Amino acid sequence: MAAHLKKRVYEEFSKVVQQQEELTTKKLRLTKPSKSAALHIDLCKATSPADALQYLLQFARKPVEAESVEGVARILLEHYYKENDASVRLKIASLLGLLSKTSGFSPDCIMDDAINILQNENDREHLTDTSHGVRNKCLQLLGNLGSLEKSVTKDAEGLAVRDVQKIIGDYFSDQDPRVRTAAIKAMLQLHERGLKLHQTIYNQACKLLSDDYEQVRSAAVQLIWVVSQLYPESIVPIPSSNEEIRLVDDAFGKICHMVSDGSWMVRVQAAKLLGSMEQVSSHFLEQTLDKKLMSDLRRKRTAHERAKELYSSGEFSSGRKWGDDAPKEEVDTGAVNLIESGACGAFVHGLEDEMYEVRIAAVEALCMLARSSPAFAEKCLDFLVDMFNDEIEEVRLQSIHTMRKISNNITLREDQLDTVLGVLEDSSRDIREALHELLCCTNVSTKEGIHLALVELLKNLAKYPTDRDSIWKCLKFLGSRHPTLVLPLVPELLSTHPFFDTAEPDMDDPAYIAVLVLIFNAAKTCPTMPALFSDHTFRHYAYLRDSLSHLVPALRLPGRKLVSSVPSIMLHEDPSQQFLQQSLERVCGLQHLDPQGTQELLELTIRDLQRLGELQSELAGVADFSATYLQCQLLLIKALQEKLWNVAAPLYLKQSDLASAAAKQIMEETYKMEFMYSGVEHKQVVIVHHMRLQAKALHLIVTARTTRGVDSLFGMCEKFLQEVDFFQRCFIADLPHLQDSFVDKLLDLMPRLMTSKPSEVVKILQTMLRQSTFLHLPLPEQIHKASATIIEPAGESDNPLRFTSGLVVALDVDATLEHVQDPQSTVKVQVLYPDGQAQIIHPKPADFRNPGPGRHRLITQVYLSHTAWTEPCQVEVRLLLAYNTTARIPKSPWVEGGELSSQVETSIEGTIPFSKPVKVYILPKPARR
Repeated sequence: MAAHLKKRVYEEFSKVVQQQEELTTKKLRLTKPSKSAALHIDLCKATSPADALQYLLQFARKPVEAESVEGVARILLEHYYKENDASVRLKIASLLGLLSKTSGFSPDCIMDDAINILQNENDREHLTDTSHGVRNKCLQLLGNLGSLEKSVTKDAEGLAVRDVQKIIGDYFSDQDPRVRTAAIKAMLQLHERGLKLHQTIYNQACKLLSDDYEQVRSAAVQLIWVVSQLYPESIVPIPSSNEEIRLVDDAFGKICHMVSDGSWMVRVQAAKLLGSMEQVSSHFLEQTLDKKLMSDLRRKRTAHERAKELYSSGEFSSGRKWGDDAPKEEVDTGAVNLIESGACGAFVHGLEDEMYEVRIAAVEALCMLARSSPAFAEKCLDFLVDMFNDEIEEVRLQSIHTMRKISNNITLREDQLDTVLGVLEDSSRDIREALHELLCCTNVSTKEGIHLALVELLKNLAKYPTDRDSIWKCLKFLGSRHPTLVLPLVPELLSTHPFFDTAEPDMDDPAYIAVLVLIFNAAKTCPTMPALFSDHTFRHYAYLRDSLSHLVPALRLPGRKLVSSVPSIMLHEDPSQQFLQQSLERVCGLQHLDPQGTQELLELTIRDLQRLGELQSELAGVADFSATYLQCQLLLIKALQEKLWNVAAPLYLKQSDLASAAAKQIMEETYKMEFMYSGVEHKQVVIVHHMRLQAKALHLIVTARTTRGVDSLFGMCEKFLQEVDFFQRCFIADLPHLQDSFVDKLLDLMPRLMTSKPSEVVKILQTMLRQSTFLHLPLPEQIHKASATIIEPAGESDNPLRFTSGLVVALDVDATLEHVQDPQSTVKVQVLYPDGQAQIIHPKPADFRNPGPGRHRLITQVYLSHTAWTEPCQVEVRLLLAYNTTARIPKSPWVEGGELSSQVETSIEGTIPFSKPVKVYILPKPARR
């Protein structure tokens, strides 16, 4: 018994000891050591600048949390005032810069103190240092920090600015080229900070154009351009003459001269800057296209001025000696040029440069100047056309883009058009499509030119059948821009005869369709043209109007009704636009109909809008956007049918699948509306977010009726109320326009919802969803839907692509993208294997081209790999549009007594398929042993 009693006492004692240890453990509180206190102790222990620098170097290797940054910065600032050693102060300033970039820390609290301590630094004494690196850093500091004093008056600040500029300008003539470059860059930095440079700097910068160091010349060119933009109308004298000239004209001539510089980098920069000098005089601008010196570029005196000067001198010619009326002194014509001889033909030199980068820069500059001067556009046209035959594809492509931008100011002659059309034989599809875009907006002068363009485009179609859609689009605009030139060509193009019936052409021939597209678009504004049509032409028009409505316009033909997919109205009105408005207006009164009538009306309107988008390409974006919004509303109404909500929760499982799928689909459609369409305005974004909030409420209701357990439901209600609060903060200015809407009623009940149980919150949401009114969607003027068409692989081959399993095979992907914003970061390629595996490829930025406005081209390779298969199977290739939206949502409103707590950052990422999938046969074969 004694042994048993001892054992019980020992067990009880052990339990007491264990409980005491647990209690002792719970009382422990672990705290992080203060980084600022540790740094303060270390710096106080330093007995020399070397010790302080060592402590700072050790501290720089340790991470600092965001909550400790301000304390550490205060310690560093305090020690900065006490420290006399320059190296220690420099290290402290460097640490302050690094700490200010800490994530989660706002540097505003230390900004004023940091600026004050830096302003007390004086770097003038180091400007004369023998090391070029020290002088460079001093000049850099002057450029970044000069004249920032807040206490000086306006006049004193102006004096400070001029004083800083004079100090920097003195180093334009430094013996070291690196210091000269740093001085010019410091001056440019003053300009970027908003300080106006003085005009006297111009003469100093001009002298540096002949510097031996190319970095100096490059920076000087940029400085001259800056001063010319600040003082364009100032008058400057011409050296060695009594002539004067505008500063912008003089600067233009000097920068033109640098297009012939020995360094190709300087030539590129000079050519680029010329394009932005739009204030230059027209006669100087035109001189850049001619290598000859016109009249020695001197201002010629009139005969009256010469006679007056002769009379005032009192000297007359006796006529007895040959040449006795010659000038008393020889005139050096090279010394009195208004612009230097190198400026003459500057663009000619640039376009003929051996470096293709210079040629591209010259082409871009020509484009910018030609867009602001129609007269100059006509004169530079021949030079741009000649660049179409450049040996470098990038130069040819840039020349085509340039001419397209100035096409409104030019009209092509037949010889120029012949040169342009010769590019259609180029093997590069990018070049050919860019040329098609150019012809869409080009003015042709004669009917022979139209005929020539048609013949060459048909040759292009025969040689490259994949260009079919691009050629048809080109002929559409070519016909609509030149109806009077197409009219005399109609009998020849249609092969009609005044007395004999001709054979009916084949409607499957792409070339014949191309001719009809040209003629029908010209006939839209030429009412006499349909009289030249034969009977089969009218039948072909009706067929093309239905099958290719985006290429063939609606015409009022003699003796026939207006062929259109919508009701016929007056010619000056747009029937498609009116039909769209009528379709949207009839759904405004949905709340007055019974549930069955509401669904039928929505289904009818959605079908009409989808058909309208198929027939009218210019309205496709608006029609699809509206149809998608109405589809979301229809899904919401079907999910809220009363019979689904009146059954008990255990019997609701089957019906919940319908409602849950509807909520998921609505959210997917709202993301498409927000990220797949360009041109969407803020008022449409509000409506889209409101619809998404209703879908989340529906999802919450469905989950609450099918989920057991209060804890998970509590978290879902908490998250939903966070999103409601986020909606209110983001769109607070738009709430007055959302009266009687779901979110309007929800915000009125927010105090009650925040204190209610989850089951009560769900009941309130269900009631409000049923009572919410339909919000009318206002439409902007223009909406475009992002789309993609995969050209290659075509997906029509039955021959499998064979490769050894475990290795990779390259699959060429060629696709056309329409209305995609920032394709380099949003477009992805997805490969879906038969076993369900999915692979997403991120194309390189160099894989994207921009052949025309709103259009991009993706040419890349996708590498496929898989284990061995017994038979060939299909893989699906499609393009995805990635989106990423980051929102700051407040923490739970139920924690800490209902008060909103700290912000929590959330990010929503996803992808949207925006191309039809293409199926490709592949066969991974087992490796041979």
